[in-house]
Amino acid sequence: MKREIIITADGSATIHIPEWNEQYHSKHGAIQEAYHVFIKHGLQHICSKPNQALSILEIGFGTGLNALITLLEAEKLQVKVNYVGVEGYPINSQEVKKLNYASELKSNINLFNELHNIAWEEEHQLTPYFSLLKQNKFFNEIKDKDSFNLIYFDAFGARVQPELWTESIFKKMYEALKNEGVLVTYSAKGSVRRAMQAVGFFVEKLPGPPGKREMLRATKL
Repeated sequence: MKREIIITADGSATIHIPEWNEQYHSKHGAIQEAYHVFIKHGLQHICSKPNQALSILEIGFGTGLNALITLLEAEKLQVKVNYVGVEGYPINSQEVKKLNYASELKSNINLFNELHNIAWEEEHQLTPYFSLLKQNKFFNEIKDKDSFNLIYFDAFGARVQPELWTESIFKKMYEALKNEGVLVTYSAKGSVRRAMQAVGFFVEKLPGPPGKREMLRATKL
């Protein structure tokens, strides 16, 4: 399937799939969306004190943007993060070169490149506060139990991949979380919220990032 790089409203890049008319991130601002959904309402929400250790699962490693901003934020918050990124279709090295996240975030380009260059299926300690394990598999293959404090649910939208937003997938997410673990996603569709509630999540509607009225945060109680 053809993929092309486009620039979003905040100046940061994303990948566009013409066949689906779908992007990896919001056209209204890739970095803005990632910070709002996953950092503000995810990582910062569950970080109560420095020097704690957190396990994060990302559903859709994609461009590596969410991993990069989490790496940067972990250092600021002095929180140790063990990050697992799951991806069925990794992007290629030419696409990585065209992504401008390091320059837009004024961060070290070598760190961003390392996120993509390290081997899959192996855990790598990239900074004192951030380790990364990339897993090349499909989301329905996840079998973790009581393992994560936080899930970034960043799959393609339900319009193009409705099978990723079902009760069966959210049951896997619920089981993968520790008690009081949190899942955040950019989606606010009623069918998504109901699927989350059906498997036991407590679900909140929160103000969305630019271009979206609402987003969802689900907690395992």
